[in-house]
Amino acid sequence: MRAKDANRLSVLRSILAEVTNLSKTNNPIKKDVQLLVLLRKRSAAAKIAAEEFKTHQRLDLSEKEELQGKILEDYVGQVDVVGEAEARSAVERVVGGLKSSGEMVNVGVVMKRILSEEGELEGMPVDRGELARLVKEILSSKE
Repeated sequence: MRAKDANRLSVLRSILAEVTNLSKTNNPIKKDVQLLVLLRKRSAAAKIAAEEFKTHQRLDLSEKEELQGKILEDYVGQVDVVGEAEARSAVERVVGGLKSSGEMVNVGVVMKRILSEEGELEGMPVDRGELARLVKEILSSKE
């Protein structure tokens, strides 16, 4: 922070404050995935706030929020998430395992099995929305 980038410093301080506050609750951040979710949530909140400020003609505050959102997006973009090919193969293995064991196969069961403690993608940074889309796609093609 020797470059005196006040906006980046402000974002980092707010993230640190939020992580510290969450550490005092029943659900502290323990994994990188949880931190990634927090960064995405803060980025979305910054975008919404910027739009609100624009509608109320507060362009100075809107620019500030947009800049903070871009900084958060930069941090989110630096995190390597599970690729589509790896996620697809994990989903196909889980679906195949569930069908071979005769268990019920639906989106909820497959998602739970993949992301559980001993699951294929447990603890890995994965976009749950994209994963759910892949599960639906694979289940519809296997029927």
